[in-house]
Parts: sequence; C-alpha cells; structure tokens
Amino acid sequence: MILGTYYCIDGHTCGNPVRLVTSGHPTLLGESMSEKRQHFLRDYDWIRRALMFEPRGHDMMSGAFLYPPTTADGDVAILFIETSGCLPMCGHGTIGTVTFGLESGLITPKEQGVLKLDTPAGRVNAYYEMKAGKVTWVRLYNVPAFLAYQAVPVHVDGLGEFIVDIAYGGNFYIIVEPQSLFAGVDQSCAAELLAWSPKVRAAVNAQINPIHPEDSTVCGASHVLWTGKPQHPDSHAANAVFYGDKAIDRSPCGTGTSARMAQLFAKGLLKDGDTFVHESIIGSQFIGKVEGTTEVAGKAAILPSIQGWARQTGSNCITVDDEDPYAFGFQVL
Repeated sequence: MILGTYYCIDGHTCGNPVRLVTSGHPTLLGESMSEKRQHFLRDYDWIRRALMFEPRGHDMMSGAFLYPPTTADGDVAILFIETSGCLPMCGHGTIGTVTFGLESGLITPKEQGVLKLDTPAGRVNAYYEMKAGKVTWVRLYNVPAFLAYQAVPVHVDGLGEFIVDIAYGGNFYIIVEPQSLFAGVDQSCAAELLAWSPKVRAAVNAQINPIHPEDSTVCGASHVLWTGKPQHPDSHAANAVFYGDKAIDRSPCGTGTSARMAQLFAKGLLKDGDTFVHESIIGSQFIGKVEGTTEVAGKAAILPSIQGWARQTGSNCITVDDEDPYAFGFQVL
C-alpha cells in the first residue's frame, strides 16, 4: 500500500539542505503551531523519518511543511522536520522555505517584502529581497533569545570536564567555547566533533533539563554549538553545530546564531544594535544583529535578526510504500 506521495523542492541555505515538502500534508489539530507540532509528533512522526532519513534523505537532511497561518495577521505557518526531530524553530530552514515558497508561488505575501510567519516557537517575521523571480536574501526577526545557564561544569565520560553555557534561540544550545579540552573549531576536525558531541549532549541533559518558561513542550538541549576563530576577516566568530545523531550544520545555524548572540550579550560582549557575522564550518556566513532587548518570564533576552540566502537545487517526488522494508528510513551509525 502506498502510504504517501510527497512532492518536494530541494535546495540549501548557505550549504545546509532544506527540503520543502509541497504535498501530503497531514491534517493537524491545534490552535497554534506549537499544538500542531505536538499532534504531528504523536501521530505523524513516521512522515518525518521517511522523508529525512536514508534512503530518501541523509544525516544532515532538514525540511519543512507550509500550513495556513494560525494567527489573524499571519501570512503562512511552518512545521519544521529534520533528522533531530520536529523542531520548534529552524533558522536556516526558514530562510530556505521562504525562498523556495516565494520563488515557486506557494507563498503569496500580504505585503511585498515581508512575511509574518507562525512557527511552533512563535511569531517570526521574514523580510526579503526579490529580483527577477529570485530571492536574493532573507532576514529573519527571530523569537526572543536568552542565556539560560552559564558556566556549567559537566563531566563527560572518556573525555573529562567541560564548562558549557546553555542558551535559547528557538532551540536550546549547549555552547562550548575554547578551553583546556577543546582548542576551538579552527583547531578541531569534524570527526572529533562528531565523536564528542553526543557524549557532551548526553552528559548535559542528564544533569540539566532546560525548559522554556512559556512553553514546556520546548525542552531539552538538542544541539551542541562548538565555537572558535573564523576563516574570513569580516566574520566575528565561527561555529560548528551538532544535531541529530551525527550531523554538523553546514550553515552558520540561524537559531544557533541567535543563541550565541544572546550568550555574548548576557556576558557583555555584544550590545543592543551590534552586528554579529557568524561563520559555519564550511565558511558560509549569516549576518546577525541584536535588534533590541526584552524579557522572557522575567529573564533578560534579546530580539535577534539573522540574514542569509538559499538556492534551489532541484525537485522530486518521493513515494513511501509500506511494502518497502525501509519505508520509515534508517541510519547507519
């Protein structure tokens, strides 16, 4: 029996894949995208696994579905899927989804140049430039970001003690700055980061369970953000974000950049109005900015923006058949 046929636009945002699924949307219950995300996780997570994992995807695969807005003034809603789960927010995924949606005519803005997006993490406004039918850049005004925990000592079996910060930028990030056991991303290879990250993440989550104070369904530190010196002279810092079971973000990571700016702001290393150019493991860049300050449940937070670009690489039609023994995907760990 054919379980589903999914037409997709494939592409990437600054190097990291984005698969915009344009058909086969399950009907989701809930008043908000946060509630709809919970319904998807309960009943339809097999769709995510089928489309993101091998043999139809790969360890870095990330994607999204477009839905009608859940707010009166919204243009469109986004449900994020990737190998690490169904995320509250995804920055590079939003940039790619907005780009492909506009270029294909799937998204029609109420006001040219801006989109009001409903995401599981909350309202995200996206500004963009479009020339000759192509989106040249997208700037996201993300949800409030904040430093949740600072200077947490964590013992990691087989490695030793790390000092980490945990910050929220749409997802919770474990931020590892250069220290005795880690010289920086510029001094580390991808294989080392892939080996260390699951251990660091497991140790942190065994010790701390970060929970968003305004939405308890947003919990747990799912990503590890390793920091270091950039390759380009116009970048302020570099990072490598680990997610899923063995993925490193090829983009500078939008929610990760938001979390990093919140961390630096809380430490007095960024101020309101500052620009922060963040670099990925492959050298691609996002332009971040502290657009303002606010509070989240009494905790100081920033209003971050992220600018980047995306490109389409093709389109495809994916069939999920229950006679296929690998219908729901697999990983080779």
